[in-house]
Amino acid sequence: MELGIGIGWRPEIAQTVERLPDVDWVEVVAENICPGHLPASLTRLRERGTRVVPHGVSLGLGGADRPSARRLADLAERAAALDAPLVTEHIAFVRAGGPLTASPVLEAGHLLPVPRTWDALSVLCENVRIAQDSLPVPLALENIAALISWPDEELTEGQFLAELVERTGVRLLIDVANLHTNRVNRGEDPSMALDALPVEAIAYVHVAGGVERDGVWHDTHAHPVTQPVLDVLADLRARVCPPGVLLERDDDFPGPKALSAELSRIRETLRTTNGPAAPAESEAGGDARERVDVPPHDTDAARERVAIGQAALMSALVAGTPAPEGFDRRRLRVQSRALLAKRADVVGKVAPELPRILGDAYRPAFLSYARSRPMHAGYRRDAMDFVGHLLATGRPEDAAVRRRLTLWWQERAAPEPPRRTVRFARAARAALAGIGR
Repeated sequence: MELGIGIGWRPEIAQTVERLPDVDWVEVVAENICPGHLPASLTRLRERGTRVVPHGVSLGLGGADRPSARRLADLAERAAALDAPLVTEHIAFVRAGGPLTASPVLEAGHLLPVPRTWDALSVLCENVRIAQDSLPVPLALENIAALISWPDEELTEGQFLAELVERTGVRLLIDVANLHTNRVNRGEDPSMALDALPVEAIAYVHVAGGVERDGVWHDTHAHPVTQPVLDVLADLRARVCPPGVLLERDDDFPGPKALSAELSRIRETLRTTNGPAAPAESEAGGDARERVDVPPHDTDAARERVAIGQAALMSALVAGTPAPEGFDRRRLRVQSRALLAKRADVVGKVAPELPRILGDAYRPAFLSYARSRPMHAGYRRDAMDFVGHLLATGRPEDAAVRRRLTLWWQERAAPEPPRRTVRFARAARAALAGIGR
C-alpha cells in the first residue's frame, strides 16, 4: 500500500497541515482523537481524500501483561472512525507491576525499551497476536529510541525485529531518527540493524528531529531534522523504496515555510538516493537475515520473568528505588529526570488551567509532588491527584489562588476537594493496611 509523503497532524498546526502542498497523508495520536467528535480539520482532510493513520502510544505491547481489551477496542474504534488503512503502535512497555508481581501498577508516561531477550520476544509476540485479532486493519509496530540498555540481551535490534515479523507477520514502522538516537546513546550501528531487517515488512518510515546534550541524544520531536537522521533515511532508501515516509513534530512548532522545507529535504533525500525502484520482495535481506537458534519457551513463565524485570526498572525510574543490577546508574538518573520533566510538561498541556492558575510556581510545585508520587492512571488522573495533594496540604498559601484551584477541582471531580483531615485519614488507613499484612 503506497502512502507517499506525510506529516504528523497536531491541533497546533492543523491549519498549516491543511495548506501544505503535496502532503499525501497524515498520522494522528490515537489517544487524542474522540471518534464521535473528530476535529474539523481532520474531517476536511478526509473529505479531500487524505488518508489518516491512528498512531497509538498507550497499549504497551512490550509489557508483561496481555494488552487491555478496552484499549484495543478504543484503538479499533478510532481506526473505523478514520477509515484508516492501518494502525500503528510501539515495541515498548509503558506500565509495570500488578498481579504478576503483587505490586502496585506504575506508569512511566513514556515509551520504555523492552529487553531483547527470548523471554521478552515470546511475550511480545503473543501480545501482538492478541492485538491483531482485535483490530479491523493491519498493525505496524515502531522501533523506539532509548537512553538506557538492558543488561544481558540475547538478540540485536535487527534480529529481534526480524524474529517478531517472522512469528507474527506484523508490519514495521521504522523510525530512522530512533535508529540514530540509539547509535549515539547505545552505540548501535543503524546499518547493522537495517541489514537484519525484513525490509519488505516496512509499512512506512518516521523522520524526526532531536538535539544532543552532554553526549546524549534527546529525541525531542521539537527540533529540525538533522543531516545524520537523513543519512539513515538514505541508507534505508538504498535498500528499499518505503511505501510511506512521515515527518513528526510534536512541540515548538515552526511556521509553514520551515515545515515545507523539512518535507522538501525528505523528498530530496529519497529522490537522490539510488536504490530499488519498488518495495522489496520477500527474499530481500540476504545472509544478514539468517535465522538464529530459537530456544523453547513457556510464555506464562516468561511473562513472570519479564514482569519482575520491568517492575524493578520502572520502580527505579519513577519511584526512586535502587537501580536493578547491571543497569548504568548514571543513565537511569538521566532517564528518571527526563520522565519527570515530560510528566510536568504533559500535565501542563492536558490541564492548561493549572500553569495559568499557579504561574511560575506550577513547575517546581509539580516536580516536588511527582518525585515521590509515581503516576498510576494516566496524565489526566495525575493532574487531579496533583491538585488534590496541594489542596489537602493547604497550598498554595495565596487564598485567591487556592480558591481558583478548588473551583477547578470541583468542576472535574467532586463538590468538596480533599482536606487535611481526609489526607490524614487516608494515611492512617494505609498504615493500618501495612500492619495487617
